[in-house]
This record gives sequence, C-alpha cells and structure tokens, in this order.
Amino acid sequence: MTLNRFISCAMLFAVTTMLVAQGIALPFSRLDILFAGDLMQHQSQLDAALQADGHYSYSACYRHIRGTVSAADVAVANLETTIGTANYGGYPSFCAPDSFLHAVKDAGFDVMLFANNHCLDRGKRGALYTLDKMDTLGIMHCGVYRDSTDRANRYPLMVEKRGIRIAILNYTYGTNGIEPPAPIVVNYIDKKQIATDIDKAKTLNADVIIACMHWGSEYVSLPPKNIRAMADWLLSQGVTHVIGGHPHVLQPMELRQANYMSSNNAVVYSLGNLLSGMYLRGRDGGALVNLELHKLYDTTYLRSLSYMLTWVARPQRDNVDNFVILKAAAPPQGLADGAYKKLSEFVSESRLLFQKHNKGHIIELTR
Repeated sequence: MTLNRFISCAMLFAVTTMLVAQGIALPFSRLDILFAGDLMQHQSQLDAALQADGHYSYSACYRHIRGTVSAADVAVANLETTIGTANYGGYPSFCAPDSFLHAVKDAGFDVMLFANNHCLDRGKRGALYTLDKMDTLGIMHCGVYRDSTDRANRYPLMVEKRGIRIAILNYTYGTNGIEPPAPIVVNYIDKKQIATDIDKAKTLNADVIIACMHWGSEYVSLPPKNIRAMADWLLSQGVTHVIGGHPHVLQPMELRQANYMSSNNAVVYSLGNLLSGMYLRGRDGGALVNLELHKLYDTTYLRSLSYMLTWVARPQRDNVDNFVILKAAAPPQGLADGAYKKLSEFVSESRLLFQKHNKGHIIELTR
C-alpha cells in the first residue's frame, strides 16, 4: 500500500468511526457478485440426464453448490451451449434441452454470458431460441443479440442491486469460424468497439465495470503475453475487474493494487469448467470466484477477492447419480475411492498453481 493510499484509507476510517460513534447512519452498502466457469453440455451429460419418461433432468448437478450460488447477490456463469427443442448433442455442436437452463436458474444464477465460441453452434435458430428461453426464465444475459437494435437497448448489461450499479461486458475471440447469421450480433474482441462500450458504461453511471472475456488457449494453465496485455489494456480504459474463460482449466488470479484514489482491480484469467463432461486432468473442475464490493457514499471498492474450488463427479465411475458439482475442498461421503484420488489431485495442483502465480491477497473458501 502506498503512503498516500494508507493516509486516505486511514482518514476515511477515522471519519467513519467518528460518525458511527455519534450514531449517524452511513450510506453504506455491500454486494457479493459470484462468477463461475463454463457450463457445457457433452453427450455423456445428456446420457446421464435422460430419465425413464424421456425427459432430461439436471437439478442434481447443482445440489452441493446451490446454497453458495444462491447466497450471492448476483451470480454469473458462461453458458457454453445452445438450448433447443430437439436433436440435442455434445461436442462439437452443443445443444441442450430446456431443462438444462431451468436447472441453472434453480441453482441461483442470475446472469448468463453467451459470447463464446459455441454460441452459434446451431445457427440462427439455436441462438434465437436460447435468447428467448433466457428471457422467458428471467435470466439476464449478454454477449449475443437478436439485432443491432437489441444490442443498443441491452448493452452494456446494467445490474443494480443495493445501490451499486454494475456494468457487465462480454466478448469472445471467435465463434469457431461461423459467421453470425444476419441480423444476429455477437460481441467479438475488438478494441475499438470495446472502448466505445466502456465509454457508454461510464455514461450510464456504472459504479463498477466488469469485462468478461472468452479468450486464450485451451488447456494451458498460464495466460500468454497477449492475454495479459489485453487485461492491462482493459484496466487502462476504465474497466474495474476482468474475468476470463475458455481455456477449460484454471489460470491464476491477481488482486492488483490501484492508486489511492481508486479501487483495487481483480483479474481472473480463467475460471475453468463449472459443469462439463471433460475428465482429463485439470479439465474436470474450476472455481467459483466472489468479488465483495463495498460502497460508501459515492465510492465503490473491492473489499475482498475469494474463490472456492469445484470439481465434477461423474456417474457410475464416482458413485453418483448424475454429473455433480462438488465443493472440492469439502467433498461429501460416499464417493468411489478413485474419485477422492482424482479430486485430491485437482485440489493440490490448483493450489500449487495459485501459490506460485497468484498475486495479492486472495482468499480460498472451503465451505
């Protein structure tokens, strides 16, 4: 902490303490915003979700983390599958039934990020149906739009809770070579457009601007130089925090010390997978990241950055009835012996990665 920042914080603390001692109510609010990794739909998940009556059920997938997700004021995840009414499928053209999204809603998620490389897997019809379904369920979303007017009216996504205005931005590096069918608009990573969007967020009086980026190289545990440079550029343009995804493995987190006049910045390069059929080492889990935001008077700042490791148990192999997301540091009883071994490997390797490469005081939550 710089001397100026220390003095500024000390003065704020002293004034706040004095006012509280005099019984004066302060205009203070707190908001927890939770970010989760990729929500994917592989064929193995479809097979596990299929019920005897022909319907699909995913509710069991979230039973161990539902309380954590629901406790957040705002919970955000990356929807890396389209939603459809038939011809469901996994890689390379993802499509899940309505019940996939119903389970996401019931788990407590409020916002879906949809700008990713699989958002156009089922073409115009798939993208539009997914957008319609999210609207029907009351799930906020950003990154893909029906047309330019829809984008102008909805973007940036402004979420206001407890007096804190959050602008959520969402961009993808690409869409697997599929061009957006007119008039659909997909947010691609383009500095000129992003700068314009950041300026708009500022004019909308956002207290916090969070850029959610679908970027980087798959299965790589450290972000390359171009991704780090992009994060630096986003912060230099006025973005407050950066949350990344797409590599399908965890990457380091940074709590960057800002100058004494502004809040610290969180940079999370990759959250890994929240729910998928991937099972190779490092790809079978991810992290829930929580940003605890405080607002005092007109100043909003990041009070803490924390994370909880998650790991996906698979049916049959791990003695569970479906693909089930577990709190990795506190797994339940009854898993197969092999599951505990794989889970322990994920936890130890993730902690080692963070120990070596995380920057700043970042807290691990285990329950």
